[in-house]
Amino acid sequence: MSGMLYGGDEIGALVFDPGHHSLRVGYAQEDTPKAEIPAVVGVAPDDTLKIEPESKPDESNVSSTAPAWKYYIDTTFLHTPRANMELHSYMKDGMIENWDLFEKIIDYSYDKIIQSESQYHPVLFSECPWNLRQKREKLTEIMFEKYKVPAFFLVKNAALAAFANGRATALVIDSGATHTSAVPVLDGYVMTNAVVKSPLGGDYLILKAREMLEHMGIDLTPSALIANKEVVRDKDKPKYMKKKLSFQPSNSWLAYMMKKTVQDFQQNVIQVSESPFDERIAAGFPAVQHEFPTGYRQDFGSERFKLAEVLFDHAMLGAGHIAATSAGMCDVDIRPALYSSVVLTGGNSLVQGFSDRLSRDLSSRTPGSLRLKMIAANGTVERRFGSWVGGSILASIGTFQQMWMSMQEYQEAGKAQIDRKCP
Repeated sequence: MSGMLYGGDEIGALVFDPGHHSLRVGYAQEDTPKAEIPAVVGVAPDDTLKIEPESKPDESNVSSTAPAWKYYIDTTFLHTPRANMELHSYMKDGMIENWDLFEKIIDYSYDKIIQSESQYHPVLFSECPWNLRQKREKLTEIMFEKYKVPAFFLVKNAALAAFANGRATALVIDSGATHTSAVPVLDGYVMTNAVVKSPLGGDYLILKAREMLEHMGIDLTPSALIANKEVVRDKDKPKYMKKKLSFQPSNSWLAYMMKKTVQDFQQNVIQVSESPFDERIAAGFPAVQHEFPTGYRQDFGSERFKLAEVLFDHAMLGAGHIAATSAGMCDVDIRPALYSSVVLTGGNSLVQGFSDRLSRDLSSRTPGSLRLKMIAANGTVERRFGSWVGGSILASIGTFQQMWMSMQEYQEAGKAQIDRKCP
């Protein structure tokens, strides 16, 4: 470690927490991220031709210019329809897949959000518990070689979520966009051999909701394509004007915007019933009205509960089941510690009633001698940005400052030591 103290008050460490839904960016010691950037990048051909005054129209240099691309990042740019703009995600299976797009997002974070040079800030990254070694090394290499960060560190996001809830040992249930996972954390270290994950997450719920809405014949035109709309009575045909576009938006853009429309519906309407779904009980709950971007309005009754049931009623993949399986794969001696601090995190865990149902499912599976304690932060911020908050806490602790992998160490021993420095 060089003479400089990274985590002092005068130097702000940065925390990056990448996920399938978004990338969270911000300064350590703060309680919320500065920005949440959607994990998709719009790519469109760059039509602005650069004409150089002196150059003659020579055939040889025309072919040498490769097609230039323009990249659109962050909500405002993504939600505007553009000609030939395709949306691509840089994540796959919880890991970074497309490094070029990922670097574009990091560039954007430094330029527009942090608004500072990357060489001044140590960087803490979160990663999924099953991240591959070559991807960890590649990230280390990019951060030191391209961004010249003074120090770098990688932590598993489940461990960070446990820290955010004040625990070093916990069973972390993380329900995100693409999957739900149960990860046992012991003294701040993830037990990778007992990680259980299921592909039922927010995207699956949105897919099911979209299928249901389309089956009911509801028009899911996104608000970005609507010029104006009229107020109509319940269940009346919507009256709205579409924006006049000179081009047809790409399918990937339409799919993304429709997903946002359904997500809006999901956050307002869908709820998990406390006990396994029963049509009679569900029908007794009051219906919830939702207005779609087209102006169409409808009440939703028992469908609200039926949809959310897909996250739990699955024999092998329900959230309660994977939590119990994960704890069962751990050593008998640490199971009491895990069951007494089950930490719930991830944006999808904010579906209404999720935590109540999970604790009910888990308590029926908990061995009689053990006591079960669910820790679910009440605030939406703590739950959606759980691992970011944990990273913010960790990077600002005094005793953590000796843990950083510094630029000097990287130059001496290369990227291969990331596995030793950050287990």
